[in-house]
Formats: sequence, structure tokens, C-alpha cells
Amino acid sequence: MNHPLWILLAVVAVLVALVIGIYNSLVTLRARYRNAFAQIDVQLKRRYDLIPNLVETAKGYLKHERETLEAVVKARNQAMAAAESAQAAHGEGGTLQNLGSAEGALQGALSRLMVVVERYPDLKADKNMMMLQEEITTTENKVAFARQSYNDAATVYNTKRDVFPATVFVGMFGFQPAQLFEIANVTEREAPKVQF
Repeated sequence: MNHPLWILLAVVAVLVALVIGIYNSLVTLRARYRNAFAQIDVQLKRRYDLIPNLVETAKGYLKHERETLEAVVKARNQAMAAAESAQAAHGEGGTLQNLGSAEGALQGALSRLMVVVERYPDLKADKNMMMLQEEITTTENKVAFARQSYNDAATVYNTKRDVFPATVFVGMFGFQPAQLFEIANVTEREAPKVQF
């Protein structure tokens, strides 16, 4: 056969293999950051499940603090709705920004509740409240680690997506950039202090 034809076929085969490799690595990295977001979702749901127990435990002691308890419940419900939207969209689009804002509002409401709880020594000494404190503290740490893992996976994906030659193909294959899970307000970056 003709040498130029073999050379052309070899070049085409190498290019096809390169495109397939880029596509497969982007799919793999996208799956990793989506899985990392799912881990955030698991921890957030755990926290959302603990909050009603916290409110119920505090309710008996905080009869005159109804507004504070209602604010915590409202913020929890808004954060849950934002988390569900973000999960449905795999954390893509503006859903992570909405979730970050809702999480910030929830953390603010929990912080205000903790300030109120400080005024009630009997509540601070309650066994259920101490157990909830430990569970919420543990969950907050897990949420922080899950966010870090997600942001790391999203950064690796975005970097792979933005370097040559992958950048040539990402639009063609529909690989959108991953949003980082950031909390915009500096005061919202702090985890609620849960001390009894």
C-alpha cells in the first residue's frame, strides 16, 4: 500500500484516540465532582434532620423565644429546598449560590438560637441537648470536609476542562464548568457555635 495513506490513517487513529481519552477523562472527573456534591447533600440532610430535634428539645425551655425557634425552622426549610434544587441540578448553574445563601441564613439562625440557649442553664445541662450538640458539631465537621472534597473535585474537573487540547472539545461535548461551593458573606463562613 501507499505510505502516505498509512501515515494519514495513523494520524487519524491518534487523533481519535486523543479525543476519546479527553472525553472519557472529562466524564470521569464530572462524575467525581457530582459524587462529591452528593456527599455534601448527605451531610446537609443529616443536619436538617437534627434541627427539628434541637428545636423540640429547646422548645420546652424557651417558651418566650418563639420567634427565634420559628426563624431556625424557616431557615432550615429554605436550606432544604435549596439543597434539593442543587442536588437535582448536580450542583450546576446558580443552584450552589442559592444553596450557599440558604446555608448562610441557616447558620445565622442557629447562631442566634445558641446565643439564646446560653441564657438558660437548665437547657444547657439537658442530656438531649448535650447529645444534639455533639451530633451537630460532628455533622458540621463532616459538611466542611464534604465541601472541601467537592471543591477539590470541581477544581480538578475545571482545570482539565480548561487546558488544551480539552478546551477545543468541551463545547462540542457539552461539558459545562463546575461551580465551586462558596459562601459569599464572610460572617456566614463561620460554622454555628454550638456550645451548651
